[in-house]
Amino acid sequence: MNFDFSDDQKTIQEQARLMLGRECPPSLVRDSLESSPPEVDALWQQMVSLGWPAMAIDEANGGLGLGYLELCVTAMELGRSLAPTPFMASVYFATELIKAAASAEQRAEWLPVLACGEAIGCAVLPDSRTGVAPLRVSGDNALSGVARGVLHGDSATFAVVAAEGASGTAFFYVDLGHSSVKRRKLASVDPSLPLAEITLDATPAEPLAGERALEDVLASVVNKAAVLLSFEQVGGCEAAIDMAKAYTEGRYAFGRQVASFQAIKHKLADMFVAKELAKSNAFYGAWAMTNGVNELPLASATAYVSAANAYYLCSKENIQAHGGMGFTWEFDCHLYYRRAQLLSTLLGGMRVWKHRLAEQILAA
Repeated sequence: MNFDFSDDQKTIQEQARLMLGRECPPSLVRDSLESSPPEVDALWQQMVSLGWPAMAIDEANGGLGLGYLELCVTAMELGRSLAPTPFMASVYFATELIKAAASAEQRAEWLPVLACGEAIGCAVLPDSRTGVAPLRVSGDNALSGVARGVLHGDSATFAVVAAEGASGTAFFYVDLGHSSVKRRKLASVDPSLPLAEITLDATPAEPLAGERALEDVLASVVNKAAVLLSFEQVGGCEAAIDMAKAYTEGRYAFGRQVASFQAIKHKLADMFVAKELAKSNAFYGAWAMTNGVNELPLASATAYVSAANAYYLCSKENIQAHGGMGFTWEFDCHLYYRRAQLLSTLLGGMRVWKHRLAEQILAA
């Protein structure tokens, strides 16, 4: 059992780090916190030109046919750079839902435009605690209702949504450019990954006609998304540690580097240990995505919980390591703290995932 990435996958990661370091400076992320939205079209097109949205799509449907491991190493670099693009919503959720729940004809129609970046997707899933979908469908496949907290719902061109009808819950494809659709951006702790409210009023939709049961599709997509989000959080942890280390090594007090003080050493050591534990669990989740399907529920829950805990610790202690300056707007520490808070609330939040982890451990 090999838990390391191949040389080719590490090369993809290195190239991703170089591109994002050049094209996604902190100023781009900061723009999303100002009154005007960030200009991310150029960054998104760079991602498209490198084939990132096409990585886990098979070649028959216009993708690169690489797989989830390549997507994992890319996710780590996206988390490190705090990239404010719709990659997460479109690739982790919308693309995976279409791959899992659509018919062969629907996949052939929708996946190529996702792979080339022509379309951007978002997703509306059932409530993670109650299992109830926020939307309702009539007999003529018209959807109505309000979905709140939709990741990148303000900029997506279509949505894959769960809706309840007379025959139960099913997934539907919705064109968000339809005149009956209303969208409103919501305030959130991290505006660089915007959340939106989407209102549908008898909006025409196309049911996803795949043969897999909804529960099976939902479990597969959510577990894979949890692993990918874990890699993003690990990338954020590494960036926060590097920031704290660089700052404390460059600051002096009483004639000594701040980094040489015992209190700072302990903070950095705690951050490093938490990050390494999260990284190990994320690697296990990546293996389970491709080789251990039966182990994926436990691996994804372990990875998500440990990564969220580590990111919260690292982003918080990074602020502390910067002292009073860390709390100011001028420093970038708060950008990672914001992202850590938002990522820990996706997919139902930590309470849901801790409960899932406990269930999986007891069932093992």
